[in-house]
Amino acid sequence: MLYYILKYAVLGPLLRVLFRPRLEGLEHVPEEGAAIVAGNHLSFSDHFLMPVMLKRRITFLAKQEYFTGPGIKGRLTAAFFRAVGQIPVDRSGKEAGKAAIREGLGVLARDELLGIYPEGTRSPDGKLYKGKVGVAVMAIRGKVPVIPCAMVGTFEIQPPGQVVPKIRRVSIRFGEPLDFSRYEGMEDEKAILRAVTDEIMYKVMELSGQEYVDRYAADVKAEESRRFRGLIG
Repeated sequence: MLYYILKYAVLGPLLRVLFRPRLEGLEHVPEEGAAIVAGNHLSFSDHFLMPVMLKRRITFLAKQEYFTGPGIKGRLTAAFFRAVGQIPVDRSGKEAGKAAIREGLGVLARDELLGIYPEGTRSPDGKLYKGKVGVAVMAIRGKVPVIPCAMVGTFEIQPPGQVVPKIRRVSIRFGEPLDFSRYEGMEDEKAILRAVTDEIMYKVMELSGQEYVDRYAADVKAEESRRFRGLIG
């Protein structure tokens, strides 16, 4: 209930007025049935701007940190994500990844839309980074299409670390659904999962116009953090 109140009565109208999102390719998102929407992740604003533009409800796998943050801000963030039905994901290991896949497949089994950021974290610099293969596992095992999605301009309005977004126009682009039914039963083959994930990321890159980096964003962030600690140590 709160999801639809926020979408149609509170957040939706406000975001449409402030950011005037340009929508492209909305016809590629199916009106019914299970599907995965796989997009780039540039900004905290992505969590709000894309869902309010879709006609259907979409459930995202959200990082667990959004549900466990300290202080008033942390409690408010957790309450919001729980209220709109988002699923917390522990990103700390292999077993955690399996749990996330189970949760995602549960959403798809209910014939709903599942939102995924294959990069696994926000881009630190606006570039597009290597995707993790969980999206491929869910697409093949769930026998569902993947709709590539590109957020354009959200890094500029709210890069990592910026609390209040700038007010400027953004674009949201959806590509044609990708069908991976030819790989049915092959979701345990690493080469297949890598190929499927790379195909998804290539389509996202085409839609977004981002520079692609063949590394995981989390690794780049970890390196930057170690370098920073070394400078101040």
